Amino acid sequence: MRQRRWLELLILDLPKQILNAQTEARKPENIKNEDVGGMLVENAKNPEAIRTEKLEPRADGTLCLNGRSWLPCYGSLRTVIMHESHKSKYSIHPGSDKMYQDMKKLYWWPNMKADIATYV
Repeated sequence: MRQRRWLELLILDLPKQILNAQTEARKPENIKNEDVGGMLVENAKNPEAIRTEKLEPRADGTLCLNGRSWLPCYGSLRTVIMHESHKSKYSIHPGSDKMYQDMKKLYWWPNMKADIATYV
C-alpha cells in the first residue's frame, strides 16, 4: 500500500518535477551539461539565447520534442522513471528493448536507449 501511494504521488507530481528539472537545467551554470547538439542554446557564445524551435512548450509549461517530454540530466528524474518503468508490478520487468519502446512514446533525452540498456 505504501509503495502504491508513493507511485501515485510520483505520477501526479511528475509534470511539476519535470518542469522544475527543466528550469534548473536551463540556468546558465547548468546549460553546458544539458545542451546536446545545440538543442537548447542558439549560440554557444550567448547561453542566454535559449533555442525555441526545437523544444516546444506544453500547456503545463514543460518542454517537449516531437510530443515527448524532455528529461534533463539535472536531478534524478531519469533514474526514477526508469526504475518505475522496469520494477513496477505493472510492467513485469521488461527487457531493455521493450522498456525503450514503451518509454520513447512519452520521454526523450540524449542517449536514452543506451541509458536504458545500461540500467536494465
